[in-house]
Amino acid sequence: MLSHLKINNIAIIKEAVIDFDGGLNVLTGETGAGKSIIIDAINAILGERTSRELIRTDSDFAEVTAVFQDISQSVAGVLDELGIETESDKSLLLFRKMTSDGKNICRINGSSATVSMLKKIGQSLINVHGQLDNHNLLNEDLHYTYIDSFAENGDIRDAYSVFYEKYLSAKKKFESLIIDEGEKARKIDLLTFQINEIEEADIKVGEKEELEKRRKVLQNAETLIELVNNAVMLINGADDFKGAADMLSDIAESVTKASSFDDGLSEAAEQISDMSYSIADCSTELNRFLYNLDIDPKELDEIEERLDVIYRLSKKYGNTEEEILMFLENAKKELESVTFADKLKEQYEIELNEALNSLKIAAEKLSENRKKYGDAFISSVSDELQFLDMASITFRIVQNPKNFDETGADEIYFLISANKGEEPKPLSKIASGGELSRIMLAIKNVLASKDNIDTLIFDEVDTGVSGRAAQKIGIKLKEVSANRQVLCVTHLAQIAAFADNHFLISKSEKDGKTYTRVDSLDDNGRVYELARIMGGAEPTKLSLDAAAEMIDNAKNYS
Repeated sequence: MLSHLKINNIAIIKEAVIDFDGGLNVLTGETGAGKSIIIDAINAILGERTSRELIRTDSDFAEVTAVFQDISQSVAGVLDELGIETESDKSLLLFRKMTSDGKNICRINGSSATVSMLKKIGQSLINVHGQLDNHNLLNEDLHYTYIDSFAENGDIRDAYSVFYEKYLSAKKKFESLIIDEGEKARKIDLLTFQINEIEEADIKVGEKEELEKRRKVLQNAETLIELVNNAVMLINGADDFKGAADMLSDIAESVTKASSFDDGLSEAAEQISDMSYSIADCSTELNRFLYNLDIDPKELDEIEERLDVIYRLSKKYGNTEEEILMFLENAKKELESVTFADKLKEQYEIELNEALNSLKIAAEKLSENRKKYGDAFISSVSDELQFLDMASITFRIVQNPKNFDETGADEIYFLISANKGEEPKPLSKIASGGELSRIMLAIKNVLASKDNIDTLIFDEVDTGVSGRAAQKIGIKLKEVSANRQVLCVTHLAQIAAFADNHFLISKSEKDGKTYTRVDSLDDNGRVYELARIMGGAEPTKLSLDAAAEMIDNAKNYS
């Protein structure tokens, strides 16, 4: 159950703290006061997607904190799955901070979390019913979801999905082999040419890099020889000057002699002596390099030709030697599959038929279960609708076979007739706003028994409803709240009269800015608020008496 909600800087709410309780919690207030903003804040803490526009204009962040008490075993299971320890008192603390630069900071019981983690746990905490649900009810493509929820078809649907994916995979493999003979011949010719071209080139991994290194040597051979010869001469000297090797040898000799007078020069003498030996070794290495340097003008032409071959292949088959060789491997496999397509086709056709048969069995099981529970669903919803002042309505389910898709092999949609004697028709053609709200409420009530969610939220469930029908909705919400917490945003006094806890949402202006506040109403406050809802202006004694009577009458249904 949601026990505490704290909101900071969301839309026109600067700061609000709401302490909810069990039973029916009602939120009322003038249009635009911020009732739906509270629902937006709850959606945010449940991990739903939010917009930056949700952040208050004069702030660069928004925060929502929610505390839940006596969480269910299913919620505890989700916490365990997320690696978060359950509190000993079965409480749960959720926190989300949204910044203007699009970042989110989330915590669950003080542990760092992500928005997706909030959403995962939120699905087990609260079920929010809003105007989008009414819109979805008009979408016949989604009607099967209500039957599946009622029938608890989750495992059967999952099994069907596995077979459907296997069927699609087998179908794709089989269809990939279905080509006409002309196309087959052209494919074989192309693949054969590509394979031969790459194999004849005999590409080696790393070859291009080695060739480019060798080309660089050959292109700069004359300069290279000149520079190395000059280095050898500077080391070894010439007739008219002493080389670096002799100079270092003389220096080493001098310092060595000096060290016999002062052993503090011994280390320097040793280092210079080592340098003398090292430069002599360098001279030997450079001479060996010159001796082994093989410069053949024809080699450069051969390298250019080879690099040109690799370049042309890279333009066709891949940027690197590895990609070219991978293309070759795939081409061989494709040539084999095309060449032996008829043989493979038989094998793939067997696999496709096996996958199709398995899919049919899974689809039949799903269809049978939908049909089995469909009548019970319609009966349960019809009972709810009769209570909600729609006794004359006829509510039917149509289930027809269709081609396999990700949802199964059933076309399922609802038909209604709002008045006796009229032929049932699609919801979108018949249902008014008020009827749609009551149908959705009836479905939600029927499905509520199939889940373990402790809190239900109804955002403006009274759309298009008034009078006796509104009172019936109030009674129904009161009944539902006997077993779980219910939060309801309403504009109707008939519904608000049944509240166990009543919150007034109001707004005011200060220093050119708008502020929303939330107040928990006592008995007198509830009477005044109901009178305001009914009267619209300053309540009169008559309207206050009527409001008090309405609350007293509502208590008789408890």
